[in-house]
Amino acid sequence: MTQPIDQALALWGMQAAKARLVAQRENSVWRVDDQGAAFALRFHRPGYRSKAELNSELQWMAHLAEGGVLLPCPIPLPDGPLIAEVSGHHVSVLTWLDGRPIGASGNLDGISDPEQLAFALGQQMTQMHDLTDAWTLPAGFSRPDWRREGLLGDAPLWGAFWQHPHLKTVQRALLLRARDAAFDALTEIEQDADQGLIHADLLAENIMIHEGQLSFIDFDDCAWGFRDFELATFLLKFLDQPYYPALRQGLCAGYTTRRPVDGRQLDLFLLLRALTYVGWIIDRVDEPGGAARSQRMLSQALTLANDFLKGRA
Repeated sequence: MTQPIDQALALWGMQAAKARLVAQRENSVWRVDDQGAAFALRFHRPGYRSKAELNSELQWMAHLAEGGVLLPCPIPLPDGPLIAEVSGHHVSVLTWLDGRPIGASGNLDGISDPEQLAFALGQQMTQMHDLTDAWTLPAGFSRPDWRREGLLGDAPLWGAFWQHPHLKTVQRALLLRARDAAFDALTEIEQDADQGLIHADLLAENIMIHEGQLSFIDFDDCAWGFRDFELATFLLKFLDQPYYPALRQGLCAGYTTRRPVDGRQLDLFLLLRALTYVGWIIDRVDEPGGAARSQRMLSQALTLANDFLKGRA
């Protein structure tokens, strides 16, 4: 192991543990095996989240785990804090979850009944939101805000999507019209819309299944937001799948066992979710596979923007 890994493990009293790298994406994640138990050691990417934001993420995860939501539970340092600093990185440790992702890249993997799966997922989402709304936030709690300004303001959290360099003039004009119309639509509904903390990245890759039970991972982008945005984040990648109607039906049916869903608002949030990816990909177009991903994201956002404007008309 490298020196920073050894230093981090020593802080948690795991000097004799074995660690291996399992993910090198936004964060570096190591699987740690120590005295018959497994953990996830995370080196958070520098500059993306403040220490207060990371600590808030972990506090929320701990609260949800205590309430029965299946997710990686934060492991505090021996003296109590949830975050350490090693070699210029914020570092945290979580319990390890067995299982596999339910899918990837807009495809379900080994799921025989998409509607049944989505129903269970909707129930778990609404459980998470119920627990969250009943929680008294700790002092200093801080997470990004992904509501009207964060989605459609002058400086959206994931970038100004209308400035994507591959947009043609007519396409940019379409996205700008959709931005204005979506801003108005959010203004109309936001007072009564269900809002609060959301995971904000419940893609199939971040939903695990093990022995029939679903669990959530990767709370890196959790934020203040609209609850329909949570559902739209999962559904968006499956729009072109033949089982999308069943998936949407199951998700909404599961969610509405405890909280309401408005179909027209959900369509709005599918558009908003698509627009965020256009902003997100701008700085990643030149990465391996970035150009193809960018084209898919642009195509989907433009289609949804056009449909949304027709519906508003």
